[in-house]
Amino acid sequence: MVIGNLAHGFVEVFQPFDLLMLFVGLLVGMAVSIMPGLGLVMGVILALPFTYQMPIEPAVILLTAIYFSGTYGGCFTAILYRIPGEPMDVPMLWDGYTMAKRGQPAKALGWALLAALIAGLVSSAVMVALAGPMSEAALKFDSPDYFAAVFFGLTTVVALAGKSLVNSLISLCVGLLVATIGIDSIYGTDRFTFGVPILRDGVQLVEVLVGMYGLGEVLARIGQGLHLDKPKEAKVNVATQFPSLREFLAIKMTLFRSTVLGTVLGIVPGAGATITSFISYGIEKQYGRRRQLLGTGIPEGIVAPQIGATASVAGHMIPLLTLGLPGSGATAVILAAFLLHGVQPGPMLFEDSASSLMVYTILASMFASVIGMCLVGFFWIRVVVKVLTIPQGVLSAIVVMFCLVGAYANRNDMSDVWMIVIFGVLGYLFEKLRFPISPMVLGAILGPVGETAFMRSMISSDNDWTVFFRGPICGPLMVGSILALSYPLLRQLFLMRRRTAAVVISGEPR
Repeated sequence: MVIGNLAHGFVEVFQPFDLLMLFVGLLVGMAVSIMPGLGLVMGVILALPFTYQMPIEPAVILLTAIYFSGTYGGCFTAILYRIPGEPMDVPMLWDGYTMAKRGQPAKALGWALLAALIAGLVSSAVMVALAGPMSEAALKFDSPDYFAAVFFGLTTVVALAGKSLVNSLISLCVGLLVATIGIDSIYGTDRFTFGVPILRDGVQLVEVLVGMYGLGEVLARIGQGLHLDKPKEAKVNVATQFPSLREFLAIKMTLFRSTVLGTVLGIVPGAGATITSFISYGIEKQYGRRRQLLGTGIPEGIVAPQIGATASVAGHMIPLLTLGLPGSGATAVILAAFLLHGVQPGPMLFEDSASSLMVYTILASMFASVIGMCLVGFFWIRVVVKVLTIPQGVLSAIVVMFCLVGAYANRNDMSDVWMIVIFGVLGYLFEKLRFPISPMVLGAILGPVGETAFMRSMISSDNDWTVFFRGPICGPLMVGSILALSYPLLRQLFLMRRRTAAVVISGEPR
């Protein structure tokens, strides 16, 4: 059954327009991921307005291809130029650039390509295997269970999104406040519309996403000072050389550990590719066979973070498709694409034959994206790295143009453009005051879903709040949410006690 559905999905993926969107997504993902200051989330954001008039399948295929290739493209600049295009590429510097300095840049690129290929194929296969069972389990969810799942997704993002838990909570509350603007879904009353007719429909997700991530990032860079000079073009060998079978088998445990870790952490909402990349490198540092040599330019230091980052992509898609819960900033944008096309991701997608075909088309596109990004990385990298020569000022102007034009194209209304500007300023203030943006965006997206489930639960249980802790599904999820919120606080208290104890001991007379 699954194999047959996946075969039908591959037939759809290789339709001309879907295949074109896949190829465009791979190129865009690689281009934005190697450009410091943009990144894969920005690439997905900028591509979102172009999907308004597309069918849902090529729209999601385009965004997913950008997401996949974005986790891989940054390895080129990290290895060759010591420039991490994304935070997830930082661990790649420690061994990848060191290996390149030793005169083996082609071998380092070969290890990165092999790691991305293995991680993408294995994690996508795991995702296909788990999608059906998870959707069947999700069908048993009632309102309290669904609210608990949404709450768990929000709290894990808060716990992992920033250094300050207070700032993360404030950011989340701002997002939830934005989600309440418009007509109440239960009672039909206006909330926070202030007599503005356009706000009765609520704040559009495109305005939040493009404003906070796109325009806000440009304003932050303007505040730091833009450079219009053309960057110097470095002369570096960008060929790719694959490792031998013997070298491959020598690090088989690293491949296994990092693939499992990346896929599992990808399923956890909030554990993005950056966190997975660092954790995979850290696990290798603790348990690897040559852990004492990490940082000296060995393959394990390239393979572990690359596998962790790429494998997490497929993991993020599992809760998105089966529960409607995004696990990262990029999947939040993909969820917005679903909603903009009138499709609510969740277990019901697997029940109807037409929607099931759409899901398996997206799943099949994951395999095609993995193979395609490796082919593009092998043959086209000389072209892709040319984006490093674009001046930062010109690049920022292009981003602003896409943000504003895309906002106006949504409903042909200047009010949307002004909303983009408002959220762009808010995004700039968030960056300046060190408030994480991810909790705010996730709050704006998941707020309406969580609110509806909460209100239905309260109505059906006669306002008994303990209903969220009594069920076999919602109970553990609520406990997990509380633990996710409590961990940073408990860890900080533990560190404070240790410091106090150390001061007391050091002050005692000897």
